[in-house]
Amino acid sequence: MRAARLVLPLALCLAAAGARAATYYVTVAGLGGEPDYEKRFGLWAQEIERVLKSAGGDARVESLQGTAASRDGVRAALGRVARESKAGDAFILMLIGHGSFDGVDYRLNLPGPDLTAADLAGLLDRIPAERQLVVNMTSASGGANEALRKPSRVVISATKSGTEKNATIFARYWAEALRESSADTDKNQTISAAEAFRYAQQKTARFYETEKRLATEHPVLLEEQMAGSFPLVRYGATAGFAGDPAKRSLLARREELEQQIDRLKFRKAAMPAEDYKKQLTALLLELARVQEELEK
Repeated sequence: MRAARLVLPLALCLAAAGARAATYYVTVAGLGGEPDYEKRFGLWAQEIERVLKSAGGDARVESLQGTAASRDGVRAALGRVARESKAGDAFILMLIGHGSFDGVDYRLNLPGPDLTAADLAGLLDRIPAERQLVVNMTSASGGANEALRKPSRVVISATKSGTEKNATIFARYWAEALRESSADTDKNQTISAAEAFRYAQQKTARFYETEKRLATEHPVLLEEQMAGSFPLVRYGATAGFAGDPAKRSLLARREELEQQIDRLKFRKAAMPAEDYKKQLTALLLELARVQEELEK
């Protein structure tokens, strides 16, 4: 009887996890202004799209470039995600290009009318997916952070404020992070938002050092704890698990356990040591059991 009581909750957890498989990605390559920037933004967006589509799993990938990356085009793309996604899904919005900030409002520069940070926040708030990530890689992107910030949303910006107005290169290294296994620092064959951020942040800083130029962009990550357990790209055997219906629920459960461990570690300082040790041990044991099932 006791064994049955243990098995049933695990089965229910796995079934629930399996229902949360979909991840929606929208990448927007905004207005270039000059042929060189237009080409650069487009290439980075295409590279991101290629990596995401090749990763497999239940990924819904859309990329907007050129005239498609208009205010109406972005609204339509986010509207589709709002209609199709469920609360358990994840949504990732990546913005490449130029942005502007007048001291009050941030604007994403697009063909035709721009989108403000408030516009974007309103569109994102209509999307049911509870886990959201916004990667704003434009100039002046830090000026949008407060408007986009939300407890359930990870926000990454290429600049620390709206006053860093020069064209950024962070997007180049973000795209690189998604395809480089070296970005996966914990070696679980999943590149998280935090891992991709750290990779791109370090590469961006190194670029300015190598070129002996004053850094005009300083990337920022809000909600770092959530970002550490927010999967972006899976590769190797883990990518295979995501594409296998029999393994997908186990993979989702593994990622859920990793998120619980991250949250527990974050609370460690405020907990009695014995409680922390007991809870961590229980989570690690279950994680090991799930991993064993995955590898069968």
